[in-house]
Amino acid sequence: MRVCVFCGSSSGKGETYLNYAKDLGEKLVGNGHYLVYGGASIGVMGKIADTMLAKDGHVIGVMPKSLIDWEVGHQGLTEFIEVDTMHTRKERMYELSDVFVTYPGGFGTLDELFEITTWAQLQYHKKPIYLVNVNGYFDHLIKHIENSVAEGFISKEHFELITILNSNEELMERIN
Repeated sequence: MRVCVFCGSSSGKGETYLNYAKDLGEKLVGNGHYLVYGGASIGVMGKIADTMLAKDGHVIGVMPKSLIDWEVGHQGLTEFIEVDTMHTRKERMYELSDVFVTYPGGFGTLDELFEITTWAQLQYHKKPIYLVNVNGYFDHLIKHIENSVAEGFISKEHFELITILNSNEELMERIN
């Protein structure tokens, strides 16, 4: 299965997020999955990719030309796809993937999560969307979305397009 992981080009505070990322990479490659991701060699993105590559995993990175130097485009991937825009990046990642996983990250990660969820809401796709709440990272975001449901801006049905998980083990149970 081609698993798209939306995650940060930053590492976050401490080693927690990188440790989870390494574990995710090991589990993905150990179960024969391919990784589709944003193509960076740094941060959470780089840790997942490097872990998989070290075990001969198949890793596909997608990155706009304008970010290759800034986000430090990974030079050792199985496949590196250079695109023109961020929108094209998301579109290619969508086309290449069977399932979407969101891991801790910043605005770009949130943008990817919300866009792919909006596409599901609009019935552009029916691919699974998972949010892995590493170390409670997404607790406040989940509360915000729950409030949006309570206030009538997001339907419960659309919120349920996102499956919230708390561990890599739970994710593997879903995608294996």
